[in-house]
Amino acid sequence: MNRQLYISEIQALFDNVQRSQIFEDQKTMTDAVPLFPVDEINAKYENEKNAEGFDLKAFVLSNFDFLGAKISIQREDHLPIKEHIEKLWDELTRTAYEEKGTLLKLPKPYIVPGGRFNEFFYWDSYFIMLGLQVSGRVEMMENIIENCSYLIQTVGFVPNASRTHFLSRSQPPYFSLMLDLLFETTKDENIYMKYQYTLEKEYAFWMNGVEKLENDSSTKRVVKTINGDILNRYYDLENEPRPESYLIDIEDGEDAGEEFYRNIRSACESGWDFSSRWFADGENIQTIETLNLAEVDLNCLLWNLEKTLAKSSSIQNLSEKEKYYSERAADRKQMIDKYFWDENYGTYKDYHTKKNTTTPSEHIAALYPLFLELANDKQAKAVAKSIEEKFLYQGGLVTTTKKTGQQWDLPNAWAPYQWLGYSSMKNYGFDDLAEKIKNNWCANVERVYKNTGKLMEKYNALDIETVAGGGEYPNQDGFGWTNGVYLKLKN
Repeated sequence: MNRQLYISEIQALFDNVQRSQIFEDQKTMTDAVPLFPVDEINAKYENEKNAEGFDLKAFVLSNFDFLGAKISIQREDHLPIKEHIEKLWDELTRTAYEEKGTLLKLPKPYIVPGGRFNEFFYWDSYFIMLGLQVSGRVEMMENIIENCSYLIQTVGFVPNASRTHFLSRSQPPYFSLMLDLLFETTKDENIYMKYQYTLEKEYAFWMNGVEKLENDSSTKRVVKTINGDILNRYYDLENEPRPESYLIDIEDGEDAGEEFYRNIRSACESGWDFSSRWFADGENIQTIETLNLAEVDLNCLLWNLEKTLAKSSSIQNLSEKEKYYSERAADRKQMIDKYFWDENYGTYKDYHTKKNTTTPSEHIAALYPLFLELANDKQAKAVAKSIEEKFLYQGGLVTTTKKTGQQWDLPNAWAPYQWLGYSSMKNYGFDDLAEKIKNNWCANVERVYKNTGKLMEKYNALDIETVAGGGEYPNQDGFGWTNGVYLKLKN
């Protein structure tokens, strides 16, 4: 029996399950594995659904397997935090050598984030790799890269996560940075040669449609400004509710615009689901306008991809390719300065492609030009000042300066940006600030671990007596990128 499942194959049943809220978490049904052929289940459902006394939950539980839907880590002995993380690497390791339900097949073992997230996630995996490097688990670092490469080769990009309903979007393109991290660990330049074609294929995915663009227009993930300059944006092919947040999207979208679902999904491609960063009014999700923005983080990551392609071409004496990608990287570096640097605020912001100006939102993605050393000293100094004055709290760096109840807004501190903040400040010699970022967040992680025995998905940076919240689901424990960043910062 083919066990691969696309949600569209059980749409009527799925719609009923999600609207009826028979499970506490909307993600539960998306992770289900059918116990029988899908057409058989559909036929049974159509035959039984209107019968007197029909029990929807009982029907679902008798036709689908939910094993492994949530990872719960229970440990009686309260180990020192680093020992706990070393054990977690093994407990969070999964394999998917065959397709089961919506889970995509992958050739190598991988680390999942934890909690409700029991599949391979793209950008999470880079921050997990930081910790694997410290733990000396080079083979698992290589596995992660091999899985990303396999996905790029087979579906054309690395999906948001390794499930069939994520095949319409990616996540921040960290593959080239993964190669840099493995090279830093092994000093083996052959890594770049081995994955040259994979790098090119990922680049082609992000640049798809650029040749046909006219000024002041966009297609998929590419934007051509009114001046004829090329920038990139986050995008999702689909314009319908996300299966994993189905009812939430339907309810949020009732009074929203016609591309509401695509705007929601496109924000998910950024990893920031959700934040005032995306909202036209800075407050309400109904005003989400991700598609109108070109983002500073994405364009910096694509600069790194172009630079890496130039490097891998150079290693192989592919002079024409080296020239091509070097020119693309040089152009993009200029565009990052031109479109994302806001002199009035002394920081980097996103660019509104319809209003032809930077957006009002002040957010932590301003770190990317410093993380990748694209900023000049004056810009770096201004950003460092902004970070210290507006983003750094007792429990770490927050993501935005607005409190909206969205999980990627104040007061939450997320692991990736503690690493980006620390690295960015070290890059420009702001060592005291780097240490403060590290110490504030690590102390917060240690306090929560001491009190709960858990490593969390996110932390409250303002009130370190409470656990972080906000967003569409409760705070999760596990947690891949927290483990990775904590180990890297402490080493």
